[in-house]
Amino acid sequence: MNWFESFVLGLVQGLTEFLPISSSAHLRLTAAFAGWQDPGAAFTAITQIGTEAAVIIYFRKDIGRIISMWARSLFNGALRHDHDAQMGWLVIVGSIPIGVLGITLKDAIEGPFRDLRLIATTLIVMGVVLGIADRLAARDEKGGRHRAAKQRKTLTDLGVKDGLLYGVCQAMALIPGVSRSGATISGGLFMGYTRESAARYSFLLAIPAVLASGVYELKDAGQGHVAWGPTIFATIVAFVVGYAVIAWFMRFISNKSFMPFVIYRILLGIVLFALVAAGVLAPHAGETAG
Repeated sequence: MNWFESFVLGLVQGLTEFLPISSSAHLRLTAAFAGWQDPGAAFTAITQIGTEAAVIIYFRKDIGRIISMWARSLFNGALRHDHDAQMGWLVIVGSIPIGVLGITLKDAIEGPFRDLRLIATTLIVMGVVLGIADRLAARDEKGGRHRAAKQRKTLTDLGVKDGLLYGVCQAMALIPGVSRSGATISGGLFMGYTRESAARYSFLLAIPAVLASGVYELKDAGQGHVAWGPTIFATIVAFVVGYAVIAWFMRFISNKSFMPFVIYRILLGIVLFALVAAGVLAPHAGETAG
């Protein structure tokens, strides 16, 4: 991998990590369309450290408050009912599913899951799921002629059951094309949470999982065609771009629908299927490219 490739892939990672369109799929597709070698799961996991650093800085006040209260609650039982202390435990609980499945399915994640036909399928299917969840949320918020608007849940309503369900949704993102934010936000909307609350918990929940995955994959960095220098450069680019995207996205979802992302996912999936069917792209394009 040269420096130009690492810049482009870092840019793609930063642009797509927080949007419900799957950063891992876009990294895979960028390499396939450009005729580059697949950067691989290790490169993807490590560059995601950059975007998670953006999350930590953007939500630094929330994260600092949660960590502080959670740590204090370990020694002070009176604080264990505090919302921030409970959020600390809920992030831990919600991280269990992806931790277990990430280790169990490691070989599949690095191999069969990167098939372009599977990516096309998950782009379309999860696009439809996100669209349905978004419509349900809009219906509750606006009501109707014979139906009053319904109050949706916020993070103060989050409990262990919902935290685990969020975690299961996040674990689905181990398959490229699903999207970590897309799956967890869809799950949150189906459970009755507001768009802002679903997105906020999605980003907080991703921090331990992504950091752990990135650190775990460090042992494979610098091997094969992806050297340490380009990997670090791509991670820095992803951090800078990711911070700008998350700031925009949190403003966007406060009063906008997810339908543009739904349409984009479905169209991209259809185009990808067509290209594979026409022989323009092989299902494993890029895996053996020079």
